[in-house]
Amino acid sequence: MSALITADLISLDENLGSSRFDVIRRLAEAVAETGRATDLEALYTAARAREEKTDTGIPGGIAIPHCRSEAVTEPTLAMARPNPAVDFGAKDGPADLVFFIAAPADGDEAHLKILSQMARSLMKKSFTAALREAKTADEVVVLVEEALGLREKAAEAPAPAEAGATASGTSAAAAAGTTEPARRKKIVAVTNCPTGIAHTYMAADGLKYAAEELGYDFKVEPQGSSGGEKLTQAEIDEADAVVFAVALPVRGRERFAGKPYIEAPVKRGIDEPKVLIEEALAEAENPAGKRITAGSAADAAEATADSGPWGTRIYKALMTGVSYMIPFVAAGGIILAIGFMLEAITMPNLGEVDPEAILEGASLTNLNGTPLSLYLGAALHTIGGFGLSAMVPILAAYIAYGLAQRPGIAPGFIAGSVAVLVGGGFLGGIVAGLLAGLCAYWLSLLKLPRWLASMMPVVITPLIATLFAGGLIFFLLGTPLAWITTSLTEWLNSMTGASAVILGIILGAMMGFDLGGPVNKAAYLFATAGLSAGTLASQQVMAAVIISGMVPPLAMALATAVRPKLFSTPERENGKAAWLLGASFISEGAIPFATADPLRVIPSSMIGAAIAGAISMGAGVASPAPHGGVWIIALVENPIMFLIAAIAGTVAGALVYIVLKSLAGQKTDVAA
Repeated sequence: MSALITADLISLDENLGSSRFDVIRRLAEAVAETGRATDLEALYTAARAREEKTDTGIPGGIAIPHCRSEAVTEPTLAMARPNPAVDFGAKDGPADLVFFIAAPADGDEAHLKILSQMARSLMKKSFTAALREAKTADEVVVLVEEALGLREKAAEAPAPAEAGATASGTSAAAAAGTTEPARRKKIVAVTNCPTGIAHTYMAADGLKYAAEELGYDFKVEPQGSSGGEKLTQAEIDEADAVVFAVALPVRGRERFAGKPYIEAPVKRGIDEPKVLIEEALAEAENPAGKRITAGSAADAAEATADSGPWGTRIYKALMTGVSYMIPFVAAGGIILAIGFMLEAITMPNLGEVDPEAILEGASLTNLNGTPLSLYLGAALHTIGGFGLSAMVPILAAYIAYGLAQRPGIAPGFIAGSVAVLVGGGFLGGIVAGLLAGLCAYWLSLLKLPRWLASMMPVVITPLIATLFAGGLIFFLLGTPLAWITTSLTEWLNSMTGASAVILGIILGAMMGFDLGGPVNKAAYLFATAGLSAGTLASQQVMAAVIISGMVPPLAMALATAVRPKLFSTPERENGKAAWLLGASFISEGAIPFATADPLRVIPSSMIGAAIAGAISMGAGVASPAPHGGVWIIALVENPIMFLIAAIAGTVAGALVYIVLKSLAGQKTDVAA
């Protein structure tokens, strides 16, 4: 294993700039100059993107920026002791010790463990004090390698015993033969973070040291890239309280059933470990405190639905339903469209196709005179139809899941199916999912005996929630929902000329506004939900939304290509990536630009997307598939106008952005 850190990767007491990104760039340059990264800009862009997600400053004047990147050829540590210190977002002020961890995208477990150990070592005050006192880069290398166990430490004086406890966990008084103290509180914890390298293990150690200072027994399960000791069920069962310091869902959450707990962002495990532990114990002492109930809606109710106002909870549930629905619509819609193509190629004047009639009496081994292409087209037509027919029940099921986790799925699916039966369409599916999810969630809040609680998620909750949501849809809400759905379909079918263009402008502007945010998602949900009607008008709306969503990243890519001098190197790199993202209908490809320059990027994106949407609707471009960007062009109706609309919107958005950026008089330097 090659050295993780060398003197060439260390900067002591230099002025590295006024911002954290200046420091990160200088450290990234050191990594690249030593031949440990093939592309400086790619490494810096990855590190900057990670830093923008979460501050990497921690209490004690320390920062630990880190990233994974394809550009990194071997795991590397670079260190700076900047003078003056630089703010990395820690609550107690700027950092004068900065360690930059650069990991390969596919780093092996042995290297990742050592990088994680580096992050954990920074939680030790003796180690950071020695780093501040080091006079040369070579001294720092020795200190780091000793901390990582890569070099044998010099002999040290025995450390003083922890106040109030011996190694056995009993008090000093007990060791001396006096009265044995009361049982020590036991805490267990889980930590994780998006990259699983630094914050996961720093939070684990922060909580560990805090528990030791408070005099509690403590065990932690870091769910990170380099693994960690897993909590045993016995340790969990013996714990008085649980701390989840996490940025991702806890793996194996059901193991903690019945335990009082606190859940917080992983950074609080680093910044406020003592507070988290005391909050968890407060929940344990409170008879009405939060408890984890395995297999019930509490997993969602306490982890998601209980976080934030009801408007936010419902919005998240709707987005959950949409995200799970999209694969069904995408697979079903594309397969159905391919089936239509094969049918049309075989019999151009076939008109309305009855796939059941075509498939009846025919098979691959005995076509009975049916052309093979027509038989395959009818088969794909049928398969794709099943995918689309499941769209509304799946939407309802996972809206309910977003509110109540697994116990909401069955009631949501059944109530969504009832909504289809009564003609409620996608609006009925939304209402059904909300009703089922809310009912399942409220049932999870009941305080029941353990013998009855164990039956709730499997039998009682699905039964009651299904009767509640399905009954309301069937007996009460079905007729008004069917009327609304029918009216909406008739309105879309009646739109021609100016009214269609206006709708295209509105949908396009929504798609360009927040690039994957609530407004963008609302327009996309409107389009995908309409596909269940199977009408030409609904497919035209879908095409307008797809083309409009492609425009923002494509406009940014074109602007950086046409006027590169207006953009910094990282922006130009983002522009190169935006070509593929935009072509694939991933509007989020424009987010790096919108984050750095929202006052110019958002208007430019909205104008370009609105123009694209207007052209698409005016020309009658139609798409049976809900995703795919330019790659589904063979499936769309009027593909030439599909391309013209996308190109026109891209050019318009790029021109507006170039003009607005030129008027600013200087480039937006992302590297600053």
